[in-house]
Amino acid sequence: MMFPDLVPELKSAMPELRGKLEANAPTAPLSWFRTGGPAQVLFTPADENDLAYFLQRLDRAVPVLVVGLGSNLLIRDGGWEGVIIRLGKGFADVTVEPGLRVRAGAGAPDVKVARAAAEAGIAGLSFLRGIPGAIGGALRMNGGAYGGEVKDCLVYANAVTRMGETITFQNKDMGFTYRHSSVPDDVIFTEALFEGRPGNPDEILAEMNAITEARSSTQPVNTRTGGSTFKNPPGKKAWELVDAAGCRGLRIGDAQVSEMHCNFLINHGSASAADIEGLGEEVRRRVREMTGVELEWEIKRVGLASASRGKVDPVFRQSDAPLNG
Repeated sequence: MMFPDLVPELKSAMPELRGKLEANAPTAPLSWFRTGGPAQVLFTPADENDLAYFLQRLDRAVPVLVVGLGSNLLIRDGGWEGVIIRLGKGFADVTVEPGLRVRAGAGAPDVKVARAAAEAGIAGLSFLRGIPGAIGGALRMNGGAYGGEVKDCLVYANAVTRMGETITFQNKDMGFTYRHSSVPDDVIFTEALFEGRPGNPDEILAEMNAITEARSSTQPVNTRTGGSTFKNPPGKKAWELVDAAGCRGLRIGDAQVSEMHCNFLINHGSASAADIEGLGEEVRRRVREMTGVELEWEIKRVGLASASRGKVDPVFRQSDAPLNG
């Protein structure tokens, strides 16, 4: 089932738009799970100015979803009714600046930023090697791994509001807590400036290699997965709760709880988004009954169930998801 084509209307209202508009575009390539229904409109802006121009002229009633690398994103089988904005090459630049600083577009892979910092002898950003996503999502979720978090090294982040206004958030304005920032959902991060500390390139690269090896030996990194499924409850580890509830290896169709790391869900090939989400909810139910703990999803689940067009989840979520994830 396709959505009404909004592209001709949008092109007419935005004659100076430089980015790409696609109607009823497949969303499976946008997420690491490789599932999901169509996007009514997929917009790939050329740069920040193009994004602002688009948002200034877009009907405020149209839901917007922002996607970078799609590593922690599950788009439901009914697709996205509205606009998906994909931050592609125009938001993927990474540059080293004086003062032990690294500037990165919101669509830049976290690992690319970590590598640029390491090669420049800037310590304190190597933890980004352990986050499978892009900078936009790391900002939105205060991404962290292996002893570091975005809040530890962010100077400021640039963004565009739903009204198409550009704005800058200093670190103190981000409202960082565990896997969360308090920046309104109707804000799209476009760029970030990070600051590290002096370090030895060889030592930093060795640290990054150790992170790579640790991930490869403990996580299903070469599968269709969305990364960590549930947030760690205070004082506990989600994977231990999932394991204790007997969910390691639990399967619904082609969706399975990873046997290597049971806070990861895997699509073995033909799982639908409903299979994956249903499996996650079954895990939550079992953990709740076994331990009394209510696991909270870390993966962003958005869009329409295939049989419920017209019912949409929260608008304007920025996932850590460009297609080269």
